[in-house]
Amino acid sequence: MAYGGGGAVAAYAAIAQAIRASGAIVQVKSEAFVKLVSRVEKPLVVTATGGTFKKNYQYLTAYKGLIFYTRAAEPLMLPGGAEVIAAGKIWIPV
Repeated sequence: MAYGGGGAVAAYAAIAQAIRASGAIVQVKSEAFVKLVSRVEKPLVVTATGGTFKKNYQYLTAYKGLIFYTRAAEPLMLPGGAEVIAAGKIWIPV
């Protein structure tokens, strides 16, 4: 048996299934995320905080069938019309 054979295959299959279930996730810089959210009249943004040693702020939004994600060291200034949902955690498949 090769090192990590079965476990690695199972992990890859789980990640592939998560990507199929969630669709395409596009990671962008914080500035691009804010610009994108500003284009939408009433955007929905999911937020969470993460980080083990250093706190970070995570954001997700959908735009034209794609899901956009960013992470920032400081909270982002979102447009006033944005509906914000605070999630306990955001998990992005690698």
